[in-house]
Amino acid sequence: MRCSSTMLLAFVAPLLLLLPFTLAVKREDFKECAQTSFCRRLRSLAGRQESAPQGTFHSPYSLSDPVAVTNEGGSWTWPLRSELYPSVRFELRVDVLAEGDGIVRVRVDEVGSTTPFKRYNETAKWALLTPNPATSSAATLKSSSGKSVITYGPSSSHLSLEIAHSPLKITQLRKGKPEIVFNERSLFHMEHFRVKEIEKIEENVGGEGEQMVLKGGEMDRSWFEESDADMFQEKWKQWTDSKPKGPEGFSLDLTFPGVEHVYGLPEHASPLSLPDTTGPKAYYTEPYRLFNVDIFEYLADSPMSLYGAIPLLHAHSKSHSVGVLNLVASETWVDVRHDSDAVRTHWVSESGILDVLLLPGPKPEQLFEQYAVLTGPTPLPPQWSTAYHQCRWNYNDEEDVLEVDRRFDEADIPLDVTWLDIEYADEHRYFDWNAKFFPDPVRMLDAVASKGRKMVAIVDPHIKRTDSFRIYSDAKDLDVLIKKADGTNFEGWCWTGSSVWVDFFNENSWAWWTKMFDLKTWKESTNALFIWNDMNEPSVFDGPEISMPRDNLHAGGWEHRDVHNINGMMFHNQTSQALIAREDPAKRPFVLSRSFFAGSHRYGAIWTGDNMGDWEHLAGETAMLLSNNIAGMVFSGADVGGFFGNPTPELLVRWYQAGAFMPFFRAHAHIDTKRREPYLSDEPFRGYLRDIIRLRYTLLPVWYNAFHDASLRGLPIMRPQYAVFPEDNQGFSVDDQYYVGESGLLVKPVTTEGATTTQVYISDAQPYYDYFTHRLYPASAHQTLTLHTPLETFPLLVQGGSILPIRARVRRSSPLMWQDPFTLVIALSKQGSASGQLYLDDGVTFAHQKGEYIWKKFSFESGVLRSTNVHPAGEVVEKGVAPYDPEGNSWAQSIGHVKVEEIVVLGLKSKPKSVKVRGEEVEWKWTDGVSSSGKKEGGASELKIKNPGVGVVYDWAVEIA
Repeated sequence: MRCSSTMLLAFVAPLLLLLPFTLAVKREDFKECAQTSFCRRLRSLAGRQESAPQGTFHSPYSLSDPVAVTNEGGSWTWPLRSELYPSVRFELRVDVLAEGDGIVRVRVDEVGSTTPFKRYNETAKWALLTPNPATSSAATLKSSSGKSVITYGPSSSHLSLEIAHSPLKITQLRKGKPEIVFNERSLFHMEHFRVKEIEKIEENVGGEGEQMVLKGGEMDRSWFEESDADMFQEKWKQWTDSKPKGPEGFSLDLTFPGVEHVYGLPEHASPLSLPDTTGPKAYYTEPYRLFNVDIFEYLADSPMSLYGAIPLLHAHSKSHSVGVLNLVASETWVDVRHDSDAVRTHWVSESGILDVLLLPGPKPEQLFEQYAVLTGPTPLPPQWSTAYHQCRWNYNDEEDVLEVDRRFDEADIPLDVTWLDIEYADEHRYFDWNAKFFPDPVRMLDAVASKGRKMVAIVDPHIKRTDSFRIYSDAKDLDVLIKKADGTNFEGWCWTGSSVWVDFFNENSWAWWTKMFDLKTWKESTNALFIWNDMNEPSVFDGPEISMPRDNLHAGGWEHRDVHNINGMMFHNQTSQALIAREDPAKRPFVLSRSFFAGSHRYGAIWTGDNMGDWEHLAGETAMLLSNNIAGMVFSGADVGGFFGNPTPELLVRWYQAGAFMPFFRAHAHIDTKRREPYLSDEPFRGYLRDIIRLRYTLLPVWYNAFHDASLRGLPIMRPQYAVFPEDNQGFSVDDQYYVGESGLLVKPVTTEGATTTQVYISDAQPYYDYFTHRLYPASAHQTLTLHTPLETFPLLVQGGSILPIRARVRRSSPLMWQDPFTLVIALSKQGSASGQLYLDDGVTFAHQKGEYIWKKFSFESGVLRSTNVHPAGEVVEKGVAPYDPEGNSWAQSIGHVKVEEIVVLGLKSKPKSVKVRGEEVEWKWTDGVSSSGKKEGGASELKIKNPGVGVVYDWAVEIA
């Protein structure tokens, strides 16, 4: 959310001057690389390297030869030196991890500094499942003059790491072919800790100022390392960054030989296949910036920072995929350049150690799994959170909330969650309801919950600085607030006015924050209320770049510059843990966050922030969400309708069609926009909106399957073309269509005004079926289909070979559907076969972790449709049910009566003679796709089997002869 003229009246006059009023991003509020001293210095390395005469520019870093190496069983450590600073000591450590089929970790840190400082080295503590994953004792090292070679990974992968000693260069190879090269361009550099040496320059043509000077007898380092006065103190606009540790930035170059596409680095409003930021083909003039900010109406196509930062990059070609995860939490800029032989990237960061993990692939699917090994998969969310959410800034009062709830029912539109933005809280003191407008929050929550629905209320990280507010007084007394550089509590301005921020890096805050959500503490809350963490970049209205000063201090003495990109994740994590702890037995939490980092997916969902309700932003959302998904942030979505603006009826319908196929499906709007709840639209638009929301509910089993796959293997829920068809180079740049998990559903939002036709690219040689009409598109690889897409429809195709479990009976909320029957839609492949799955559990508890679930595998082969039980160990449990509760109270038993009410088979070659279950004929109907006039209408043949008499819990077979 951002400001409006109405809400600004609530703030004191000085704050009015600090907040943006115009409906466009103010570029001048955010730095460019040249305005940031470390980026300016370190990015210039590439320019000096490219302009230097042949052989005069080289990496000053090397290992001694013969190599002095320490071996700790899959982990090796070498002394590393720089010829520029012989007295400064560095250390190179290489780990081959035990899990992940060949993940390698490369770390460099400064050691033995004569200053009292050290580099931030705790990013892995927060991002990874374990800060120091186990290493592989099977990895071996052989060293010779000038080179060390580590062999590792499964024998079939033929992986090796070649370390050139002088100058330092590290190459990951598969079968002797290089796939990732570190320091190929000699751009690796770590700015070591040093004492500031300055002299005054007498007033002259250039004016008076400070500069770094060389001591007598020191070598000239200007060919490699630049110096400037901003290394020890930096001013920008009215703010001064004290930089007490001086320069501590670092640069690295990573080259990906033989690839043409790189993906990742969310969050940016850019194409999925990242365009160049440097070189002759530069699409952007600035590098991709990773620095979480509260950006007002972000541009629809830009490398500017947004709300999240995941320093993960995938490099892909027809032959292989590899990835890198650069574990750095400070501000980072990344240049990308596509050359004829490789994609070359240059990363520069403000602080921290070098901690890079090399993911070997060799295909996208393995990259997703390897990233999940490191950071964990996305846990299963509450099932209801995958349904439809209705939000705006703001629903005014209890009456307004209940009126919205009622009108959804009247319009026959399902709804699971109603949201409250900042105005529910008295003076924006989160946890404190405004009693004038919400006199009985428990009554309101209970009324909503009576229909199976939930509510979400915002709890932002800024805490109103007033002793009468219990959250502030508690945090102050516990001494868990973020500090200024001088050690006093930091104060800034946000929605509450004068505010403070809890330091969630301080472990003393954790138990206290958990207690704040306890139902005995927050008595105006119930277990039907869930949480929205906004503004957690953090957003500080009167701070540099609308954020917190970099020299603020966190627990352990670390500066905010060191941990900035993790800050929002820490808030997200502790809020999620608090919701888990508030009930016994625990329920799955739902917490939405705006800021995120690598590992944030473990704690809940995110959304893409303050978008515009226009065609350009609608068109760009798919690529943004695909980028989030391949980087593990799968539970993500965009504000449907756009946060700002008043979309036309046509645009609103197209937004809903796109939103219904985002993992997180929420409509949201700014306080100054017109009310646009779907029931307010005139016909026929209201009907279109109702149909698309109901479609989401029909397909909820498909979405839950996809979330389940993500929870097991880290697989994306929105899968880009290159990830599904990694050998089809025609699809590598496609970022406006995608597949939903492994379901075979292919979606392409319509994002052009007035469009009545839309083109969809098909990679594989399988038939595709229109989900709505069952029209058949015959198998033909690498074809582009032109589909008829008037406003009431959009491209939604089913890939041949897929079986979709759906629930055709839509109720007013998804929890009310839990015992409803299923329909199976079978889209046959060119070979006449198909497969699919159905995963079910109670949707809210953690009982599934103890085996309380149903997971069925469906297969259609040689005219027989089978349902069989799936378990991780492969065993079949009695009656196809996950372990029974010995007391006879298992959830699985409670749905033993749930049936498959219909089976629809598309694409049979000929009309069957019989359809039998357990040897007995069942009711069926056949349509051959031919009209009464005998002409083909383009429809697939359709076999409908009504009430086959089979249940989802049991193993069974349907024979079609």
